[in-house]
Amino acid sequence: MQKNTNSKLKILIIRFSSLGDIVLTTPVIRCIKTQLEGVELHYCTKEKYAMVLENNPYIDRLILLKDCLKSIYKELLKEQYDYVIDLHGSLRSHWLTWGGALVTYRFKKLNLLKWLYVNFKINRMPDKHIVDRYLDTVRPLGVFNDGKGLDYFISKQEEIKTEELPLPYQKGFVALSIGGGAQTKRLPFHKLVELCSQIKSPLLLIGGEEEQGEGEKIEQYFKKQKQYQVKNVCGKYNFNQSASLLKQAQLVITHDTGMMHIAAAFRKPIISIWGSTTPHLGMYPYQTPFSVIENKDLGCRPCSKIGFDNCPKGHFECMNSLNFEMIHKKISQLKIVNPAFELSVSTKSSSL
Repeated sequence: MQKNTNSKLKILIIRFSSLGDIVLTTPVIRCIKTQLEGVELHYCTKEKYAMVLENNPYIDRLILLKDCLKSIYKELLKEQYDYVIDLHGSLRSHWLTWGGALVTYRFKKLNLLKWLYVNFKINRMPDKHIVDRYLDTVRPLGVFNDGKGLDYFISKQEEIKTEELPLPYQKGFVALSIGGGAQTKRLPFHKLVELCSQIKSPLLLIGGEEEQGEGEKIEQYFKKQKQYQVKNVCGKYNFNQSASLLKQAQLVITHDTGMMHIAAAFRKPIISIWGSTTPHLGMYPYQTPFSVIENKDLGCRPCSKIGFDNCPKGHFECMNSLNFEMIHKKISQLKIVNPAFELSVSTKSSSL
């Protein structure tokens, strides 16, 4: 890649995946754009995650990786960037920035420390959120953390209006995101039912088409019990429309997944549920009130940094052993007053 000969500073950020990781890079995007005068900022990510960044006003150009890495490389060569900020740190992102005179700053992934933690339960991970580590990557440019947290932008066309919701939900509701990137990061059906039974407020089940069937089963279960506070909207809205529902919720309950970070971007109070992964990996909700539900007494946790399709031990105790009784206490703190609400919850992490 050749050096930019124009006077305007041009910077490329690379983060291919995944959904939550991309959301966690949004403070870097904002801080670069607002703190470096006259910068032209581009962002390279996978095409399937375009919806996460397509409405971000701090990005001048979104470069989407489809199938061929070589075609992206040729495209990037033409741009003549002054700096590349590699927040992915993979072999592919190294390859994209290889062979040129560019100044590249790379995120340190700490793979050895994660390996020690996952395989030998030796925790040497820094007591530092990954967002702050991302921001450390751009510190040589004079960019600093502005303390404004995460960003998530939704177009007006994709905002779900309150009046479109059923009447009981128009006065306020709890959102439960039932999805997750890996099965061992998600509650099984019977535990989701147990959790929902602790919530007496109007409850929306949020997820994609892949969660639609499970959400419907949960809704029907409570209808048979003549309890009508649970409504399934999984698969009924696109991704940004579902994010709009999180934005309107009084409280968000979620697994360790991308929706957790989107809720944090909206400064929502969060109850996060952890199975095979742990908050010590540095990806807990950022700069928003949150509580944690996890079993700290299992010697097999964490078994993975990203989760598995099945429990390696076969018992799935990290999820099956969770107790949700304290959720009712948290929910009871929520007082719905139309159109405002109050929720007392600590701004620091706590285990329920």
